[in-house]
Amino acid sequence: MDTTIYHALAKQDDPNRQPQEQQQAPPAGHTPQGYYQHSGIPPQQAGYGYPPPGPNPYGAPIPPSASTTPSQFQNPYAPPTQPYGAPQAPYQQQDAPPGIGVLTAQMGGMGITDGAMGGVGTTPGTVSRTAKKKQRHAFHEIDQAPPAPVASNPLFSPAASQFPHQQGQFGPQHSQFGAQPGTFTPGYQQQQTGSQFPVPANPQFVPGNPPTSQAQYNASSTGRNSSSSQVDPNAIPSIPASRDSAQAHYNSNPYATLAQHGPPPTITDYAVIDQGNVSPKFARLTMYTIPTSQEILNQTSLPLAWILQPLAKQRPDEAPVPVLDFGEAGPPRCMRCRTYINPFMTFIQGGGKFVCNMCSFPNEVPPEYFSPVDMSGRRLDREQRPELIRGAIEFVVPKEYWSRPLEKGETIEDRALRWLFLVDVSMEACNRGGLTAVVEGIKKALYGGISEGEEPVEGRIQRLPKGMKIAIVTFDKEIHFYNLNPSLDAAHMMVMPDLEDPFVPLSTGLFVDPYESRSVIESLLNSLPTMFSAIKNPEPALLPTLYAVLESMEKSGGRIICSLSSLPTWGPGRLILREDTKLLGTEKEKVLFTTEHQSWRKLANKMVDAGVGLDLFLTPHAYIDAATLGYVSSTTGGDVFFYPNFVTARDTPRLVDDMVHVLHRETGYNALMKVRCSNGLQVANYSGNFLQRTVNGDLEFGVIDADKSMSVSFSFDGKLEKKTDAHFQAALLYTTRGGERRVRCLNMVAAVSDNGKDVLRFVDQDAIVALMAKEAATKMVDRSLKEIRGNLTEKAVEILSQYRKNFSGPSPPGQLILPEALKEFALFMLALLKTRCLRGGSVSSDMRTHSMRLLKAMPMADLSTYLYPLIIPIHNLAPTHGFPDEAAGGALSIPPTLRASYSRIEEGGVYLVDNSQICILWLHAHVSPNLLEDLFGPGITTLQQLDPYMSEIPAVETHLNAQVRNLVQWLSEKRGGRVLKLQLARQGMDGAEYEFAGMLVEDRGNDERAYVDWLVHVHKFVQLEVG
Repeated sequence: MDTTIYHALAKQDDPNRQPQEQQQAPPAGHTPQGYYQHSGIPPQQAGYGYPPPGPNPYGAPIPPSASTTPSQFQNPYAPPTQPYGAPQAPYQQQDAPPGIGVLTAQMGGMGITDGAMGGVGTTPGTVSRTAKKKQRHAFHEIDQAPPAPVASNPLFSPAASQFPHQQGQFGPQHSQFGAQPGTFTPGYQQQQTGSQFPVPANPQFVPGNPPTSQAQYNASSTGRNSSSSQVDPNAIPSIPASRDSAQAHYNSNPYATLAQHGPPPTITDYAVIDQGNVSPKFARLTMYTIPTSQEILNQTSLPLAWILQPLAKQRPDEAPVPVLDFGEAGPPRCMRCRTYINPFMTFIQGGGKFVCNMCSFPNEVPPEYFSPVDMSGRRLDREQRPELIRGAIEFVVPKEYWSRPLEKGETIEDRALRWLFLVDVSMEACNRGGLTAVVEGIKKALYGGISEGEEPVEGRIQRLPKGMKIAIVTFDKEIHFYNLNPSLDAAHMMVMPDLEDPFVPLSTGLFVDPYESRSVIESLLNSLPTMFSAIKNPEPALLPTLYAVLESMEKSGGRIICSLSSLPTWGPGRLILREDTKLLGTEKEKVLFTTEHQSWRKLANKMVDAGVGLDLFLTPHAYIDAATLGYVSSTTGGDVFFYPNFVTARDTPRLVDDMVHVLHRETGYNALMKVRCSNGLQVANYSGNFLQRTVNGDLEFGVIDADKSMSVSFSFDGKLEKKTDAHFQAALLYTTRGGERRVRCLNMVAAVSDNGKDVLRFVDQDAIVALMAKEAATKMVDRSLKEIRGNLTEKAVEILSQYRKNFSGPSPPGQLILPEALKEFALFMLALLKTRCLRGGSVSSDMRTHSMRLLKAMPMADLSTYLYPLIIPIHNLAPTHGFPDEAAGGALSIPPTLRASYSRIEEGGVYLVDNSQICILWLHAHVSPNLLEDLFGPGITTLQQLDPYMSEIPAVETHLNAQVRNLVQWLSEKRGGRVLKLQLARQGMDGAEYEFAGMLVEDRGNDERAYVDWLVHVHKFVQLEVG
């Protein structure tokens, strides 16, 4: 990560990002330059009753010991309910999973160990001597007292060898968090009596009425009495602990793509060294050891799939994807299966032929590509050929692969991506502020706040690629085109009232260079809110407007950014109110998630044919039929940005920054994707936002960008050879923003084994969860939500029970045995069931369909955060948190993140909660006045003084303020560079607190169980399957 973006001092002028030299083998971090080195920043105020602050108001950190942790420092922000006296040490926030011994020592509390179930033990509550033999899995006897919890977890340790033909590939397995190889066993704690059935779950979180202590929370919210059995919440798998451990490892270690262990979690910030296997930022397999047959795959019940994000954003210190031009001949390809040349093709006959790694067909090497080989068969020029050593590569394609050949006198720059801003100027947009927000977003996206003639600043203001042109069209019940020719003093409007057969009334001046016509464009944008304030047509006509503007882009392709504030009920293709509250929660609810309007379906297909994509910025206050509108957007590869109950002061900053991000991210258009795999495998199906005209046909996109991902599932049509490897290649043919036609190739290799244990050793939990989320979202249009939720639960039980039956070895039936690589899988499945698109209860169809399409196309890292949010406490930050850590290679020091449960919330606490779509700053009702002053500025001592629509932390010259703004900047970088806007959630005061409650996925809510009860529920059905 580029640490030059962080604030050394709490000042308004943030340091600009400096261009960095690309390197083949990037370091894991940077050396911080010009940052705060724990001196020079005015300290924050001390809490009530504390001595005056010295040079370091926090005091020296207490060294770790048996009774303290690094986070137990003097906290100046104690709750004001105890204004005097020494501060108390903050609640232990680190949720490190204890060792396997602790977890399994509590397992027998469910009353389902061998003895309790009448198994091999001769005495109730005991296990026979035979079952204890070799201690294959730890267990617990009913009357055994659990040992004391372990204070910390072992360091992150990569697993054993996984990649093809490495020495010791299937050697002893290393468990990441504990001593027991390959398994993870959550502990059950028995107090008096045991039961195998779920215990009562936590009640719904009620904002504004929190428990005031941990004891009160345990007594009032769990509903469990002293005689009932319970699972120790601290002894079950923790997603935050796994994330923090992985991040600590990769802060100082890059990931090499042929390393002998699996890839980091998707949410981890890490540098990648491409060694021929594609970076996991671009593609992830659900398993990195492929079984030889369908039968072995069925034994695991795991899916074999590939999650792709072809244009994913890389870190600045990573080597960019090479771009190669082989001229009119094009890159070498297999004559049989058309696989592109890649690092895993082998050369024979002295370099005269290359053997395809997919179909094993020997191909003649073109004379211009010939090179001798050494004794091992490696080309002598291999190190000078990026296509032979890099897993991700781009080729400039010959003209026969162009969607439309260049016309006489036309250059590649003339093919640069065209943008058309389609602005809703109806009554709702004018009255509610949607029009003003969109105008501000367009101006910032195009010009970034610089004056005309001023040169852009590197890292802060970006120019659009040379040759790119834009157009502006407005609509209500009529369509308004504008001539933006730079020779004009002001834009000329032309009105198209004919909605039955609309056409473009301009031959020139519609699409212009945004910098040559800047004065005309800015004058028009500034006048739009007042120009239509007196007209205010209440009903917009969207479908005929889209057909009209598509006519202007049919020959060029491009991207349409459309704003809409109300249901388009005028003209052909008018939409009606389809929302029926009687259907919500019923079997018929699925009809609300798609469109049966053939005119909108035909429009989507035409836009894909023309290489045009649609991005929607929806700012409604009522039902807007996101299912129909989003169908066009998702089919063409675009995005839907949804701001329900739009409030100008609150939502305008988000909308503006979203529009800037859309305009400046990596984008291509007129795209086609093909996936190839080794003989013995075949593509089964795809999931994502795209157009697929035939079963197993190629994927077509009007546009594709850095934020789009899709999944490809494979099945067996034969058997794989154990002595060979499995290969995969995805080829994306697209036109860049600058107008160049290229194909991006992503190459992946994986080992092959006939042992199911080897397969389970190297599964990718994040990829499996992403696949199941995308497939569940895809099924929403033709299956009921109840059936989908049931299928997800059954799949989770099936995976765990198959592992228990086939691979875990002898163990007491009272244990829930989890594969080491899938420890948090059950929690992710619970989080998926609690998403807005799948949760039970009454949820508006607009909200469900928006969430559904997010899941289908969301980037892999964003999806992980969307399911399980990041929760960062900022009221007890250590002095070094939020600043670059030299010991970690310059990476930002991040405090331990918290589990998503209200039981982890402290009185007087302040928390950043980010789920990749919204970032909430939650403040407890008893927050310290001194913290408020240090964070928000002098004079701010109560929650009531805060602006409820605040979207940024103001710059204040305090240590805490600099820390928090750096953390916010770090979260923005994790979002792929999208600027993060905060939303305040003051306890008992703001509606955003309900969003906060919904993010606490480990608690009962959203018509689903709490995490503890969910594990018990899953365990019960695993037992039934095993039995």
